Amino acid sequence: MSRVSYLERYLATSADTLRKLPVAAIDGVIAALVRALEAERFIYVMGNGGSAANAEHFVNDLGKGGMRGFPRRFKVLSLTSNVSLMTAWANDTAYDQVFAEQLRNFVGRGDVVMAISGSGNSPNVLNALTLARAQGAVTVGLTGGDGGKLKPLCDHCVLVASDDMQHIEELHLVVLHAIYSAIRDTYMPRER
Repeated sequence: MSRVSYLERYLATSADTLRKLPVAAIDGVIAALVRALEAERFIYVMGNGGSAANAEHFVNDLGKGGMRGFPRRFKVLSLTSNVSLMTAWANDTAYDQVFAEQLRNFVGRGDVVMAISGSGNSPNVLNALTLARAQGAVTVGLTGGDGGKLKPLCDHCVLVASDDMQHIEELHLVVLHAIYSAIRDTYMPRER
């Protein structure tokens, strides 16, 4: 198979998977984030590897929203940002506690905890969601495949219908951009 035909097939699969995204589920996530904004609650975002990169990117977008004319700013934090704290928790407890232990200090009722996990089975993400639910937080998940163990822990779950991690991660970023753009352009339209 030539590289060109491989690329055509890869991009066709991306486009087909994109068309299958659950728009109603994405809208549910938007509503949860807007409620958190209006109630001045915190939003915590996490993930591992490529999902950590997507978490960081989304926190950057939401955090700079005030610069785009939002009437108020999101209180949004990434649980993947503080490497020294993450490695301290990993060293002193276990890696599966790096997100839950950070949340334990802050998370409260009405906050939003967003987990990004391609497999839906990352123990550190699952432990954090379990803690968040126990504290009364709204739980949001972005995952792939069948949703893994993450799906039943989420109040709102966006499932990318693929088992290919590259397609899952790229479409998670599309979903995150769509969420930000929808909030920016429909909930808080800028003066033109």
